[in-house]
Order: sequence, then structure tokens, then C-alpha cells
Amino acid sequence: MGDIVKQILAKPIQLADQVTKAADEASSFKQECGELKSKTDKLAALLRQAARASSDLYERPTRRIIEEMEHVLDKALALALKCRGNALMKRVFTLNPGAAVRKVCSHVENSIGDVSWLLRVSAGDNGGEYLGGLPPIAANDPILCFIWEQIAVLHKGSVEERSEAAASLVSLASDSERYGKLIIEEGGVGPLLKLVKEGKGEGQENAARAIGLLGRDPESVEHMIHVGACSVLAKILKEGPMKVQAVVAWAVSELAANYPKCQDLFAQHNIIRLLVGHLAFETVEEHSKYTIVSTKPTSIHALVIASSNNVHRDNHTDQNPTRLGERPRNLHRVITSTIAMHAATKQGNESNEQVNHQRNNSHSGINLKGRDRDLEDPGTKAKMKEMAARALWHLAKGNSSICRSITESRALLCFAVLLEKGTDGVQYNSAMAVMEITAVAEMDAELRKSAFKPNSPACKAVVDQVVKIIEKGDSELLIGCIKMIGNLARTFKATETRMIGPLVKLLDEREAEVSREASIALTKFACTENYLHVDHSKAIISAGGAKHLIQLVYFGEEMVKIPALVLLSYIAMHVPDSEQLAQAEVLQVIEWASKHSSIAHDQTLEPLLLESKSRLELYQSRAPRGFHKLHFHQ
Repeated sequence: MGDIVKQILAKPIQLADQVTKAADEASSFKQECGELKSKTDKLAALLRQAARASSDLYERPTRRIIEEMEHVLDKALALALKCRGNALMKRVFTLNPGAAVRKVCSHVENSIGDVSWLLRVSAGDNGGEYLGGLPPIAANDPILCFIWEQIAVLHKGSVEERSEAAASLVSLASDSERYGKLIIEEGGVGPLLKLVKEGKGEGQENAARAIGLLGRDPESVEHMIHVGACSVLAKILKEGPMKVQAVVAWAVSELAANYPKCQDLFAQHNIIRLLVGHLAFETVEEHSKYTIVSTKPTSIHALVIASSNNVHRDNHTDQNPTRLGERPRNLHRVITSTIAMHAATKQGNESNEQVNHQRNNSHSGINLKGRDRDLEDPGTKAKMKEMAARALWHLAKGNSSICRSITESRALLCFAVLLEKGTDGVQYNSAMAVMEITAVAEMDAELRKSAFKPNSPACKAVVDQVVKIIEKGDSELLIGCIKMIGNLARTFKATETRMIGPLVKLLDEREAEVSREASIALTKFACTENYLHVDHSKAIISAGGAKHLIQLVYFGEEMVKIPALVLLSYIAMHVPDSEQLAQAEVLQVIEWASKHSSIAHDQTLEPLLLESKSRLELYQSRAPRGFHKLHFHQ
């Protein structure tokens, strides 16, 4: 950068020398020109000092200051040259000849102030005080000057000063999107990443937090990726202190959320593996894919299955293997037994100390000493899991390859455990991560079959916890869990109906959003695309779904009416001979809806209404009765 700054300074130094010479040769307004010469000499001396220290100068303010200074020196030179000839002066100065020279002198004085400030800032020489106040160039935009100063401190300051500068940038980025843009434009990302990589404790946290806050839009994130953010963040997730790692995981989640194209770049830097490692620490052990293989490799999946079957046999609850969606009786026992069996398998080849060390470190690729991680306080460990889950949530969104990597690890089993006993933040982020993975699986048959196959203990464990949350019905996790079950609708067998009842119950929920999502989820069970749509439709009817849906069609909010009517149409289409539908007068409801202007013109709904009406007419009477009669005359 020193050579670039020297080139920038070359022209103003030459201009300053020319102004000095022209002012010295002036034949008019000698006193004013003498002042101009004096100030320009001082400016030239500062510029030469800056050129000698070019390697230390902060380029961004240097460019801005020099650009402004060149305009000033151009004007000063033109005026000094005119002062050399008397004949010309009468045409040049029509009002106050001395005022023009004094005005230029004032501008040169401002340039002196700007260069003096630049030298102090670039050297980090503040004498323990504020860096000389605002330079004249920043009079109209003091925040820009403040940003320059903080970035300069990041380049040259002590460890404590750099930490404070990063904290100041965090504050600015939090306050305004414009300030965040300025920090990026003025070259703040590079020194922030350097502080994340090489700093200590609080300074690293502040810098990582600033990186996350600055990544508010695709352009900003792309800039960070280009200057090496992926490798720096991956290094910290592998080797840094856990408090710093938690902030870094949050920053990764922000960058991925605001620029999904960077997901694969993060994956290429092994960040998925590292995040899963943090998630699994003191939760469950990870998949053998991420471990050092022992001389007697044992499938953890097989151990989980064996343990699960043993538990079921011990409890005498079911002689058949557990199917997807059926509740394991003791999730903790399954997991504990699995881990114990896996540890016993490895014990023949390794000492207890090595096993512990590998469990805590080698499995995840994290190079921290096991003791250091074990000694972290519970709050820090919980925060690390919360942020790791958040990062996996945003990295998995819409990305099949990353979802596959996550589901091939022990992440699903981790999510099941954390949904049950994690802190609020951990539970929420885990639920959102699984929701995004299942959303991808819904569209990706290969992922759905591999990750959510009926004999997968991890999937059973996740579904168990999700159904519990839906049954409870009053959690902030509810919407995500409803969507999750809907996404998996095509994986459930005809006999796996325990999630149908709780979803039907939510149709009677007071909150319109909950009823809407429950309708959408149940539609994925009852729609024609689901191979078991007839069985699922019958289960919905048996759970009392028709009555709730009719209520929503008639009296629900606008956001609920269409989803409820779509579900009702599918049920009527697939089970038109249902006596319960006949008693609920579903045919009359569909006829009424077909005539309702706001509903009938929905292009996706119209063919469903026609088909379901046609099917129902074969089995049910059109005569309106009872409760619905009033509505058909509206």
C-alpha cells in the first residue's frame, strides 16, 4: 500500500511547490500572496512527511483528503499566477481583490489540518486522548471521520485499543445501515477479520460481532467473502475460545441468512462439521464420519437401533420395530445406551483418557483441549449450542448438499435432545434448523429417503419431540414444528397417525396463523400427491377435522379460509362416502364456497372445489339442513 500512497501524494506535492513559486513571484497583493506562500510551504512539508511515512498511512482518508486538496491547490496556483501581472488584475478582481487570496489561504489552512490529522491517526499517536478532534474535511460528516479513526486504531492500536475500536464499530453498525456501509467502504472488514484471527478474548468477540452486523445484504457479505471471511471464521470455530466461537457462529448465521450463495463456501471450509461438533459436545457423540475410526468399526446407527429395540423389549410395549412417528418410550435411555455401547467398543483399543479426548475434540475437528471445554461455564456452553444451531439453520435453508451433510452426522439426534432439554434459545434454533432440513427433504426425494427413513432412530427421536410440542400447543416453537410435520407428511405410514389428532385440534386454535399452518400441514397428508392420502383423510375425519374446517371456512379470518377450504376439498374428494362428512353437510359448504366471489376466483382452489363437489354429489344429499342453512342464502 505504501507505493500506492506515494503515487497519490506525488501530484499535490508538485502543485504545492508550483504555488509557492508563483506566490513568491507575485507583483500584486504581495502581503496576501506571502501568507499563501507560507501556508503552502507548511503544507508541502507535511505532504513530504506523509510520503516518507507512506507505508503507515491509512489509504481511504488519504485518498479523500488528497482529492479535496488538489482542488484547493489548483485554485491557489491559478490565483497566484494571476497576481504576477498588473495588466490582468483589473479583469480578474472586480470586487475585493484581497478577499479571493484570503479565501484560498483559508482552504490551504484546512488542508494543513487534514494532513496533520491524517499523520496522527495513521501513527496511532493520540497521547491517550481523542485523536486531535475532527479534521476540516469531516465537518459535514463527522461520523465518517470517527469511522476512519476507529479503523486506523484497528491497524495500529494496542490490544485494548483495537478491542475498543471494534466495539465502537459494533455500536455504529447497530445504529445505522448507512454507517455499516461506510465501515465496509472505508476498508474496515480486513482489520476486523485480522482482529478476529489474531486478537484476544473480548477483542475477538467485538470484531466477530461487527462482522455479523456488517453482513446485512448480499453485496456486503460478498465483499467479506472475497477478503477471506470464511477461512478466518472456520479457524476460530476450530481453535478459538468458546465465547468467541459462539459469536463467530452467530456471525456465520447472519452472513448465510443475508447471502445464501455463501452457504457452499462455508461448507467447503468444513464449517458444517465444526458446527455439528459444537452441537454434539456434551449432547451426544457424533457420527463415525467425523471421528477417528477404530480398528473395530461399529455403526452408531446400528447401536442406536439395537439399544432402541432393547428398550422396547424391556418395557414390553410393542413386539414390532418402532416405526417413524411412533414415540420411543425413553429417549434418554436410548441415547445413553448408545453412547455407552460405542464407548465400550472403542475401549479395547484406547485408554479412557484417549476416549474422552477424542469424544470432546477429535470427533468435531475442534483443536481445543478437552479440559478447557469441560471447564467452560454452563451459560457459555448453552450459548455455543444456541448459535451453532442458528448457523446450521441458515446454512441448511434451501441447500440439499448441506442438509445431507447435517443429516449424515449426529445432528438430528442432537436436535432431538436439545428440543427436549435445551434452553429456550437452543430449542428455538434447533426447531428452525430441523424445519429447514425437512423443507428441503420434502422437495428432495433422495434426501427424504436417506435422512427420514422409517427405521431411523434419530428421525423417530426428532418426531417424538416435535409431536410433544404440538400436543402442548402453547410454545413459540409451535409454528416451526407444525411446518416440520407437514414437510415429513409423505414419510409417515398409514398406521402412524398420532400427529393427526394434535394438528386437527390446532384447527380450533384462536390464533389465525396457527390454524392456517395446521391446515397447510394436514393438506400435505390429505393431498393427492401423498400416496396414503385416503388413509390420512380418514384419520383427519375421525379426529373431528370436518367440523373445525367448516367453522374456519365460514367464520375464520381471510388468511385461514382458503387453506381450510383446500384441506376440506381434498378430504371430500378422497372420502366422499364418509357419513361424518354427510352429517357435517360438507357438500353444502363446498357449494356455498363455489358461489362466494373471493373464494371462487382462486385459480388453485376452483378445480378442487369442482372435483370434490362432483364426488360428493354421488353419495350425499344437497338439501341444506340445520346450522348451515342460514349461510347458503347470503
